[in-house]
Amino acid sequence: MIRVISLTDKGKMLGERLVSLLDGATLCHKPQPFSEQVQAYFNAADRLIFICATGIVMRTLAPVLEDKYKDPAVLVLDEQGRFVIPLLSGHEGGANEWALQVSVLIGAEPVITTAQAYLQPIYCVGMGCERHCPEEELERLLMASLQQQGLSIEQISCLSSIDIKADEKGLISLAAKLALPYRTWDKQQLRRVEAQLSTRSEYVYNTVGVYGVAESAALYSAQDYARANGGASSTPLSEHEQIKAELVMNKQKTTKATCAIARAYLG
Repeated sequence: MIRVISLTDKGKMLGERLVSLLDGATLCHKPQPFSEQVQAYFNAADRLIFICATGIVMRTLAPVLEDKYKDPAVLVLDEQGRFVIPLLSGHEGGANEWALQVSVLIGAEPVITTAQAYLQPIYCVGMGCERHCPEEELERLLMASLQQQGLSIEQISCLSSIDIKADEKGLISLAAKLALPYRTWDKQQLRRVEAQLSTRSEYVYNTVGVYGVAESAALYSAQDYARANGGASSTPLSEHEQIKAELVMNKQKTTKATCAIARAYLG
């Protein structure tokens, strides 16, 4: 069983969101008596997600800790849902991988500190737009998307699109303004990530040959960056589509533009 434990009203809101996304999860808001109840969950081998300070968790669980082979996985999140920390049983209990999965679900940053499996996240933005879309509209959409995900422009590795947008002045000038590489990909490359798209547009496919420009470009760019920099994958570098990448923000759109954000890991 998964227990999501919250202590504040804001934490409860995040907990309710997590429970709606995780199969078999139960929200435990302000369990009483706190230490005894939480220790009972832990002793029952329940997987625990705490939304509170790490110090509270460690002081509470310290009396019942055994070893990394027996303790259940424990994650800690901040109230804003910006960070996911695998606190206990990172390798043997699967907390590291679980943290990655939860971070994808809520658009958070995984904080994995075990020396043998440290993973550095990198982010790539994909954008599509109508011909001659103003730079200002593209920038507004991009900045709103970053704010929604709690990301800064400094965390973005590149801005990308489909190759027919290689000469799109708004995208080119926006990338230059933000000091980001502007990369474009042909439809054969973008089709390699087709299975990962959140939605498929027949109209877009009939127009440019892929089912979605922003998501495809973001995913392929993240995979390419990971491949070029020795990403977290044991597969041969030539097998590009097997490098791990994932959408952290599905396509957002205005009347003239679309934007998506993907993440891959280096480590």
